Amino acid sequence: MSKWISLIIVVISVSIPVKAQDLTQFDFPLLIGDWYWFSPDQQQDNTGEETSYKAINISFGSDYRFDVKLLKSDGNVEEAEGFYDLDENTLVLNDDFGDSQHHEYKLSHNQLMLKGAKFTKILPHNLSGAWFSDEIGGKDVDERVDGLALMLRPDFLFSVRVSGKQGQQVTHRGVYFLENDHLVLIYRGGQQDSQFELDSNTLTLTNTQFGMEAVLRRQLE
Repeated sequence: MSKWISLIIVVISVSIPVKAQDLTQFDFPLLIGDWYWFSPDQQQDNTGEETSYKAINISFGSDYRFDVKLLKSDGNVEEAEGFYDLDENTLVLNDDFGDSQHHEYKLSHNQLMLKGAKFTKILPHNLSGAWFSDEIGGKDVDERVDGLALMLRPDFLFSVRVSGKQGQQVTHRGVYFLENDHLVLIYRGGQQDSQFELDSNTLTLTNTQFGMEAVLRRQLE
């Protein structure tokens, strides 16, 4: 049984480094992605800096680069980019002009509190939904593996269930994040980095290291 479970885990295991970096080794993986703040629809009458912007987008990459776009109330857009650093409490933004900002922050899988503003992580691809395998193949995929079911929620929570032909099942639940064409699942006991390709309602997960490929179809309501 333990051997079967180990082989099941290989089905969702992809360990392809991005930009010479293993995403599963990144210290603060939940920060990676696109974060948005939108001005409330109803604002109090004041002229403070907090109300001078309609929306803010900050993108963080695993290469420790950031990019920020600020949509002002007059329709103009301000942009800045540079390098960031962080520890458990403080996020440091160093832009390419030499300016540095230190901010206390709080981070969850889809919420970022920064300088008193709540940012929400937005899913950049149409990946949310229930996905069920049509095909699973590869030299390290046990022949007893019968199916893979993957649920990706828009709030970056997931569950994945792998089923065997004899009725066995292994389930993982946790959070996920995306960078470029990589989907990283984080769950109790481990992380799995998968390279994906999305074509309409078909999701392909590949692993060149293990020679695994899984083709999944979206469940349509």
